[in-house]
Amino acid sequence: MTDIQNNPTGIPLNKVVDILKNFANLSLADSWDNVGLLIEPTEIKIISHILLTNDLTENVMQEALNLKTDMIITYHPLIFSPMKSITSSSWKEKIVAKCLEHKIAVYSPHTTFDSIRGGVNDWLASTFENVLENSIPIKVNVNNSDYGFGRLCTLKNKISIDEAVQRVKKHTNLEHIRLARAFQTDGLIKTVAVCAGSGISVLKNISADLYLTGEMLHHDVLDAIHKGTSVILTNHSDSERGFLKIFASNLTNMLNKSVLVHVSENDIDPLKILYLEIDYLLFQSDEVREISGRIST
Repeated sequence: MTDIQNNPTGIPLNKVVDILKNFANLSLADSWDNVGLLIEPTEIKIISHILLTNDLTENVMQEALNLKTDMIITYHPLIFSPMKSITSSSWKEKIVAKCLEHKIAVYSPHTTFDSIRGGVNDWLASTFENVLENSIPIKVNVNNSDYGFGRLCTLKNKISIDEAVQRVKKHTNLEHIRLARAFQTDGLIKTVAVCAGSGISVLKNISADLYLTGEMLHHDVLDAIHKGTSVILTNHSDSERGFLKIFASNLTNMLNKSVLVHVSENDIDPLKILYLEIDYLLFQSDEVREISGRIST
């Protein structure tokens, strides 16, 4: 939770939406995306409490209800494909129904946050902040060359792939990430192509020593490493979620500290690395010894 007053005065919903649009104009979204105000209460709504989340799941929805949230800003849009009904037959429909029932507004910025300077991709690129020489958009916005999707980063000096891994783990606060090492290279990194989320549509055919993204298909990874590009994958939402803490502070200031802003504690990536405790038999010199070990899955 951001450090602001416990009894905020609140701001009308339409003004909050205007502030969000000013921060990241909806015209910056990719053509396929569904961004902006997705659920709007019919009555005039004063926003005193906002919950930020990467994904609006049922657990996050319950958290919003417990916190008596007036508005949820979810990075990924809850409503993407058209809904033909709002029933209890699917988890997304149930969440929409609860938002309507409790008069909770829902806003999604998604790819507008990817495109802007100081947004999600710049946050991910800041993994290399103190060794970063420059960073430019990969898929440049046609109306403003300073905006766009992905970032092509040039480092001041080459770093090892092992250092890059440690930087990513620290920046994303992840204990484990996935690495595919490029074939027939010295393992040193001078250029990094970054794209939060599922980045192959932006990264494909970009020449760089390293791709950093959330997820890629198996064959796209194989293609990259055979072309001399190492790949680091964090899981989709783990390449995005860390930006929310930065945005929470920015949003608090943009709203003149009149709104309480929470970052969801229930919002997590659905994929986790598990450790299984096992007992197994070790045969050695005709003796059998029982030992305990750990395997990673």
